[in-house]
Amino acid sequence: MRFTLIIVFFVALSCKYEKYEPAANKVPLAECIDGHAKFTIDGKEYEYECNGYDLMSYVSLDEMNAESGNDCWGWTDSQTGKEYALMGLDNGTAIVDISIPTDPLYLGKIFTNGDPNDRGKAWRDLKVYNDYAFIVSEIAEHGMQVFDLTKLRTVDSFQNFDADYIYNGYGHAHNIAINTDSGYAYTLGAGNRSNVVGIHALNIQDPTSPVLELQLPDYGYTHDAQIINYSGPDSDHVGKEIYVGSNENKLVFVDVTDKNNPELISEFFYDDTQYTHQTWLTEDHNYALLGDELDELDMSSNPIVLKDNIRTRTVVIDIKDLDNPILHFDFRSDTESAIDHNGYIVGSKYFLASYTSGLRVIDIINIEQKSFKEIGFFDTYSDDHDHNIALESTPRWSDPGDHTGKKGGEIQAFNGAWSVYPFFKSENIIISDINSGMFIVKKSNN
Repeated sequence: MRFTLIIVFFVALSCKYEKYEPAANKVPLAECIDGHAKFTIDGKEYEYECNGYDLMSYVSLDEMNAESGNDCWGWTDSQTGKEYALMGLDNGTAIVDISIPTDPLYLGKIFTNGDPNDRGKAWRDLKVYNDYAFIVSEIAEHGMQVFDLTKLRTVDSFQNFDADYIYNGYGHAHNIAINTDSGYAYTLGAGNRSNVVGIHALNIQDPTSPVLELQLPDYGYTHDAQIINYSGPDSDHVGKEIYVGSNENKLVFVDVTDKNNPELISEFFYDDTQYTHQTWLTEDHNYALLGDELDELDMSSNPIVLKDNIRTRTVVIDIKDLDNPILHFDFRSDTESAIDHNGYIVGSKYFLASYTSGLRVIDIINIEQKSFKEIGFFDTYSDDHDHNIALESTPRWSDPGDHTGKKGGEIQAFNGAWSVYPFFKSENIIISDINSGMFIVKKSNN
């Protein structure tokens, strides 16, 4: 009898302290069937074109109390394994718990810093390092917000958040790139063409006490960048910290290992350069995939329009010799006529946010043979949104390139998917759509 009572006691004790886990709803919001993902919310039907990717869930701009969206990134809690999506909005940065991807929980927003009236430049960019989010914007006097993401471990309902620290080494910046291996953040696009800040390297190994160690305007304005500890085939540079900057009309490779003595390795120029927007390296550091944000447009037209019969171009660069990068080939999409924006590589797949063509997934396994193939997509763009419908009178919250708050005559081609985040272990993918909000998609099981 005594033994039975002991068992009952321990069973009761274990039940008392067992963490409650809600049952996961694994049914996607909309499966991709016959090229379409369809669903109904509040009596309204939605339909998106797709190929091989299901819509797990969707968080609207209305729910996030915003007028427009922009960048996105992700964070995985190393202690709990929970996945979180971070999305830039015109008035702050949204935080969404997507650990149950079919039932996302909007936790709240880190409100924007700086001049609240400077809404013409309301986009922002963000990255994550060491459980902290780093957020920049071109809003006047915004600086760099630093937010401790571990605070989310105790949050299970909506609230507003404040930044834990604000770096004011500059008033604004267009972009941020972080080398998570070295613990350096490179804020990009600070200043302007008459006052180019250039490379601005912050030691963020102590996230709330960033230290400026390098500021170098010599190589011009950087719109976007990737910084890596090089492990490619060029033995002259193995182990060095290499800055790969998309610098408007060229790509620059700079050795920034010694912050007191950075050295230009090489520059890459290519035909039909319009605006060198963003570049990402293959995981073996053999190639770089570059997107030019204006090369699909007829800039001589008034108003500016997409070129006739144009296909989205990705410039593929052979960087096996970093001192002599050469054009490998131009990949032209077989399926889309749109402007490419942000693209990231995971293994042999290139995940590209392509504005009005949404997410495109491209197989690059045959890159040596100069052969790419699109293997899937989810097009988030529609001209029938409840929120911020894409009409001629609608403001275009597009990537500024020229830093005026407008671009390309504010044409429709600068709507849709701004960015993607394909790095979650779960293989769920975030797509941030300028006009409608956050989409979570995943490769179909069928």
